[in-house]
Amino acid sequence: MMKINLNKAFNNGIADIRIEIQQAKEALALLQSGKGKGNDFLGWLTLPGSITAELISDISNTAEQIRNSSDTVVVVGIGGSYLGARAVIDALTPPFFSHKTEIIYAGHHLDADYYHHLLNYLRNKRWSIVVISKSGTTTEPAVAFRLLRKAHIEAFGLEGANRRTIAITDASKGALRKMANQNGFKTYVIPDDVGGRYSVLTPVGLLPIAISGIDIKHLVEGAKNAEKQLNQPSSENYAILYAAARNKLYREGKKIEMMVTYHPQLLYFIEWWKQLYGESEGKENKGIFVSGATFTTDLHSLGQYIQQGERHLFETLILVENSHQKVSVVNDEQNIDGLNYLSGMDIHNINNTAAQATLLAHCNGGVPNIVLSIDKITPENIGYLIYFYEIACGISGYMLGVNPFDQPGVEDYKVNMFALLGKPGFEQQREQLKKML
Repeated sequence: MMKINLNKAFNNGIADIRIEIQQAKEALALLQSGKGKGNDFLGWLTLPGSITAELISDISNTAEQIRNSSDTVVVVGIGGSYLGARAVIDALTPPFFSHKTEIIYAGHHLDADYYHHLLNYLRNKRWSIVVISKSGTTTEPAVAFRLLRKAHIEAFGLEGANRRTIAITDASKGALRKMANQNGFKTYVIPDDVGGRYSVLTPVGLLPIAISGIDIKHLVEGAKNAEKQLNQPSSENYAILYAAARNKLYREGKKIEMMVTYHPQLLYFIEWWKQLYGESEGKENKGIFVSGATFTTDLHSLGQYIQQGERHLFETLILVENSHQKVSVVNDEQNIDGLNYLSGMDIHNINNTAAQATLLAHCNGGVPNIVLSIDKITPENIGYLIYFYEIACGISGYMLGVNPFDQPGVEDYKVNMFALLGKPGFEQQREQLKKML
């Protein structure tokens, strides 16, 4: 399913992180005990095993109904309310593939031009909305939903719009729950004990993924396998090894982690990972700054810095051993470009050779590399990776000494924005901020 190699991160591999492995085991035990920081948000820890066949069937049936009635579905959400779904959909959908039902995204920014074009694009289409928010008051998705709701009612009437709207929200409270109850939206619940960035294996992620046509049973199965394997207090537990390795590197002055892939379909998987680790660990003036790159593309932009810039970063490489399709380099009799030495070679093998060559170059240049490998990009493997990164993040956060399940710093920009926009109750802050500007 997955393998980890630390030989390019440390001179002696696992032998160099024995102390950190023990600390990671202790952090896992604290996580499992439910006595650590943020213990009211640990529902994700046993989530895969608790996903019932009934829930999968219900979500799959709803997804099929939506596909049969809609050309386009707008998924409204920000952060964990859309990143996980988009990561999985992009990873498992072939490039240039035309979905029976197109999935587009809104509520993840505040760009006026985007919404102007989105509303125009939806005219004369059969479209539905999946709106995802625990509170229903987060500014970005709430503004988007207001715009879309008005256009929806104009296009299909109130009853038609209500039938075409699905809300994924709190079980009993919040503005979106109130609106859903008043209008009779089909709803799914975001569990109280699962934070947004850990929610991809709840209906938050599973419904949009199912609408895209991906069989969520296989995704969940991969996550269940990970849950069984990665909760063991073993020195062979990949989550323990990853958390131990990155904390060892952090203590040695490697303050930036770059997630690297050689497969463009994993771009949004990196974006999901960035939120997971950035929000979980970046607190109390601590934490690794997480970034990402898609090689070989970014080797022609960031490659120079990685090779010879300041030595404050390490890489985590996701290596995919096999492709689904075989495409070989063709022979050219004139050979003007000098590439006939590659004639007949599978492009996937060339890509992996580039990965190995880059790995050696970066390591020789002083950039440690943690190598994670999977055999193929499949629903099972993506489900496994999701749970792997979640539990490793919990372990790593506890090793760092922070609460990996809150995000107090996110509120700072919101308070300033509320004040500057004139939200009632923020008058005093507004005057202070205006003076600062």
